[in-house]
Amino acid sequence: MRAFSFACLAIVGVVACSSGDRTVFAPSVDAGGSDVVGGGGDVGGDVRPVPIPTRDAGAQDNCSEAARLVYVLSDRNELYSFRPNLRRFDRIGTLSCPTMMDPNSMAIDRDAVAWVNYVAPGALGDTAGALYRVNTADASCTAASPSSLPPRWFRLGMGFSTTSADDTSETLFITGTGSVLAGGSSGLGRFDIARGAVVPIGAFSGALRGQNAELTGTGDGRLFGFFTTTPVQVAQLDKQSGAVIQSTPLPGVEAPETWAFSFWGGDFYLYTAPPRLFDPTRTSNVTRYRPSDGSIDTRYMENIGFRVVGAGVSTCAPIAPPP
Repeated sequence: MRAFSFACLAIVGVVACSSGDRTVFAPSVDAGGSDVVGGGGDVGGDVRPVPIPTRDAGAQDNCSEAARLVYVLSDRNELYSFRPNLRRFDRIGTLSCPTMMDPNSMAIDRDAVAWVNYVAPGALGDTAGALYRVNTADASCTAASPSSLPPRWFRLGMGFSTTSADDTSETLFITGTGSVLAGGSSGLGRFDIARGAVVPIGAFSGALRGQNAELTGTGDGRLFGFFTTTPVQVAQLDKQSGAVIQSTPLPGVEAPETWAFSFWGGDFYLYTAPPRLFDPTRTSNVTRYRPSDGSIDTRYMENIGFRVVGAGVSTCAPIAPPP
């Protein structure tokens, strides 16, 4: 996700593209190309952990290997797969979506299809927004049929979550990004794929009301937000109301201009880059937050070579760390 620039402070109504019937792609086991990015570090910290189940997710559901990977999207419209345990990014390709808008956010469904949010910044605010479906095997793009989005829901944070640990049907949860002139975030919603419509759920609660977030879900039916407060926070969200169940501050994580969020193997991964005005050469860092012991590794991967604006992981991804 990108922060609003100075020229993009107001939120206005837009027309977006969405889906009537979901297209199922069949990505290969390893969709990565020859471009590989890797690195790492080791730093920790102590915070109150968010409880996460430790059992594996999706093993009995015939999920593809591709659906178990993390995917990230750069501000240059390039798609990568990510293997967090190997600290490795593999470049898949440049998205072919037929739009001049900017990539902003991404979610991955259980078929390893990427749902990508684009926005068109204007002088007084974003002037358009759209959702596209992308094949994670080759970055090819399918435009969805037109659908109107209500005001303040075009610049999205996105993440799929299953109904429960025993029900693998899933919902695409979204959150609208707030701005200075238009007010704070409108909170949690869901995208009705069958109707191509946004269904508002409710505002975030407590100190996180109106704050901006990116979303990630887990295979046991939970939903979490990465909130760009000071310090940043990871919070578990009530999917029925948008209320915050529990939040954990992550001191030491930079306040980002571009950010993204994913869960994999029992850990959270936060992708952050500072404002270009302050550091034009810096690309994204990857921070690993491990709820099982409360550690925060802000040097997990540093200056990875591109700025991440979207990250997504399907509910097929493992909940337990790999052996």
